[in-house]
Amino acid sequence: MTEPDAAELRVLGALIEKQRTTPDAYPLSLNALRLATNQSTGREPVVDYDEDTIREAVARLVRRGWARLASGPGSRATKYRHLLDEALSLRGPELAVLAVLMLRGAQTPGELRQRSERLHQFASIDELETLLDALAQRRLIVRFDRRPGQKEARWNLGASFGVAPESPAASADPPAAPRADLPPAWEPSGSTDGVPVALEMRVAALERELAALRSLVAQLRATGE
Repeated sequence: MTEPDAAELRVLGALIEKQRTTPDAYPLSLNALRLATNQSTGREPVVDYDEDTIREAVARLVRRGWARLASGPGSRATKYRHLLDEALSLRGPELAVLAVLMLRGAQTPGELRQRSERLHQFASIDELETLLDALAQRRLIVRFDRRPGQKEARWNLGASFGVAPESPAASADPPAAPRADLPPAWEPSGSTDGVPVALEMRVAALERELAALRSLVAQLRATGE
């Protein structure tokens, strides 16, 4: 399956945001999800997706295991909820950061702390940066060099979320190995070294599928012993 596109990320971010900020209205109907996706505040860039675009994006998220239908008995409207926390074993603070990145793109730690307040309040910038480092170790996000005139480096989703890579921040330390108790890591964006980004993403997706198959085979063998 191809990597998630901009519509999927915007829809997913909106589902996560509304789950935490308006729990009484969650799960979201198709119309409510369209309004949340297209709202003019807290979104960069502002979009104007129609219902068909939203419906198709949700359908792809469902196939990925990142969302599902959530209409109760007797419900007149089809409703949707996200499953990203279950799919990737994510906690509330981690979901908050990823949602803000999905809704607003690359940001500095200071911007992330301010813009995620409604979803989760970080006690300090150090707490947030510790979380960012942990997400980076799982290769869910990537750190980029400072822009001219900025005091902080920026963070964004990795290439496996379908975000085009830029030049990642240089580091003298080797990348940390993923923790064994976490789900298979997403591939980092990194430099393309002349390889087309689309091809790089497809290779990363195949590598993840192969890792999942190897894990399944190992579990089956362990069960049979």
